[in-house]
Amino acid sequence: MSVKIYVRERQKVGTGVHQPRFRVVAVVGEESKHSKFEAVHFRKTELEQIAKDMDAEIVYLEVMPEEERGGMLETKT
Repeated sequence: MSVKIYVRERQKVGTGVHQPRFRVVAVVGEESKHSKFEAVHFRKTELEQIAKDMDAEIVYLEVMPEEERGGMLETKT
């Protein structure tokens, strides 16, 4: 099984702002490899370099539409 790094774009970073745009959500892969990330926010070039060094694939998660975010799920009783 190959290693995959799942990332998503940060929600509170605007365009043109000099802050890292991506957040690592999960790292999935071989049990023998352990990864520890010191930072939570990364630039795209940083992610690409980490993935290259780990022989990993970066999976960019799709952005959820605004109307689907933040609501509580209703339970049926």
